[in-house]
Amino acid sequence: MQMPKNLVQKILESHVVSGTPVAGEPVELVIDQTLTQDATGTMAYIQLEAMGVDQVKTELSVSYVDHNTLQSGFMNADDHAYLQSVAAKHGVLFSRPGNGICHQVHLERFAKPGRTLIGSDSHTPTAGAMASIAIGAGGLDVAKAMAGLPYRILWPQVVNVRLEGALPHGTSAKDIILELLRRLSVKGGVGRIFEYSGPGLESLSVYQRTTITNMGAELGATTSVFPSDDITRQFLARQQREEDWMPLAADEEAVYDETIVIDLNRLQPLAACPHSPDNVKSVRELAGMKVDQVSIGSCTNSGFEDLMKAANVLEGKTVAPGVSLTVSPGSRQVLTKLIENGALATFVKAGARILECTCGPCIGMGQSPKTDGVSLRTFNRNFYGRSGTLSAGVYLVSPETAAASAVAGVFTDPAGVNYSDSIPEEPVYVDDSMICQPSEDPASVEIVMGPNIRPLPENDPLSTSLEKKAVIKLPDNITTDHIAPAGAEVLPYRSNIEKLSTFVFRNNKEGFADICKEQGGGFIVAGENYGQGSSREHAAMAPMYLGIKAVLAKSFARIHKANLINFGILPLTFADPADYDDIDELDVLVIEDTSQAAAGQVTVKNRTRGTEYLMNCEITPEDYELLRHGGALNYIRNTAA
Repeated sequence: MQMPKNLVQKILESHVVSGTPVAGEPVELVIDQTLTQDATGTMAYIQLEAMGVDQVKTELSVSYVDHNTLQSGFMNADDHAYLQSVAAKHGVLFSRPGNGICHQVHLERFAKPGRTLIGSDSHTPTAGAMASIAIGAGGLDVAKAMAGLPYRILWPQVVNVRLEGALPHGTSAKDIILELLRRLSVKGGVGRIFEYSGPGLESLSVYQRTTITNMGAELGATTSVFPSDDITRQFLARQQREEDWMPLAADEEAVYDETIVIDLNRLQPLAACPHSPDNVKSVRELAGMKVDQVSIGSCTNSGFEDLMKAANVLEGKTVAPGVSLTVSPGSRQVLTKLIENGALATFVKAGARILECTCGPCIGMGQSPKTDGVSLRTFNRNFYGRSGTLSAGVYLVSPETAAASAVAGVFTDPAGVNYSDSIPEEPVYVDDSMICQPSEDPASVEIVMGPNIRPLPENDPLSTSLEKKAVIKLPDNITTDHIAPAGAEVLPYRSNIEKLSTFVFRNNKEGFADICKEQGGGFIVAGENYGQGSSREHAAMAPMYLGIKAVLAKSFARIHKANLINFGILPLTFADPADYDDIDELDVLVIEDTSQAAAGQVTVKNRTRGTEYLMNCEITPEDYELLRHGGALNYIRNTAA
């Protein structure tokens, strides 16, 4: 008799090509779908071309333009032209600028129950709302998947989040995931997949589920997933692709590694306070705080239902003096529906500024708050400096809280505001005219390469010994925004690693790139959860270009650790976390035998202090081979030859 299976097991086990499905053990998965966005995609396709791939091997691959749409120079436009041409040549669908944010569009048009998806964006788990195992990864891993290579992960623990009851007036799905972040922290999901169940699902639309799976990335989770039920079927029917639906859920009596129960009836509106998504307080605690800016949108809360709820709050009202309100629909489809049912006029009449269907302010691409400003955003991240204003306080809230606070001019609990919880029936509107199909004659397609698109930086094979200085020492929870900043000034250089490297750690240590050049590279020393946040592999590639050979940390975020390995940088964790305190910047650190990494432990000597530290190197034999060759691209080239 077959043992009952949870939903994660059902999907993952059907895609395993090697390895043992036991928590913590490495497995290789067949990948059905991939997605890229322009901030990370340009480099991913350069890497794909470096592999010599003619046509992608996946069931579906889509290239989206949604990040770098602010064209203040030639760089972004050049990248878009490259992406469109390389997609046409290699069998990839291309979603043009203006069509929408990758996660929203993929949910609408391509996500399917039971499929595996990896994307070069950390919020790829959004598609888990469609009962897909959707995982964020570095661009190189996505390129490998497009080349037909399996994707390697450690088999995760599966946490069942059981939802009881129903959301009261004023609360939303955003409050569910903020409650989970409050309980577990930004590293509480490392090595885990969160599977949602319970009677509370019956009242959660696909849009609400999407908010939860999207922000599950902030837990450090591998991904999050909901079952495919009649709510899923109805959503797909409105997208005119009901044929993609299949029922998919956990078996009764399925076993989980942990179960967490959330009583929706007891939830209240919450907010993540600066500068971390897990710094959560109730909106009631913050009530009355002056608000300067409100931004509604992003891949977290820009669907039809999200914006209709905000429109209900704003109906017949005007934004308070001194408050700047912006609205960013998640897709052209959503925007068109708002135009047709009159909700867009509600936003405009209330005094909102309507932005593009792009990521925009979420990645620091415009709308930076004023000095010392308080900004309420329906986004997924409020990392220090991400908004573009270092002194600003950014709070993550629901669309309902955002809209109520914009009207009042102060932090306002929407539970005490009189507005309708019902929204009009979602119209059926499908228009794929801004999704370009691959060329039927790929040999005739000429790749467009602008002057800002530079060759891939190359790394040397791993030396038998390393002697480098600790060029920077960092605290806990250093994000990829710290390492390789986002924003309008930096993002245009995503395809130019030489230029991008000059911005590395610019908000942590002025002149870091120059220090690396003076010292001939070095080691990075860091605290817990190093590299949390974005999947951007640039946070590994740019340090590699600067000569960083190893990172000594108390712990790593999942995607960033994989990216470090892909680019030939040793990821080492302190066996004794207290050893972190013994190292100062510019101490000379020595690894006399780097081959120790293959056995899982490396001795690092501090020549300056005359001490030594035992470091764990938690990697697989396959990881070591990548490191030994100087990264995954070197390995692929060398083994192909």
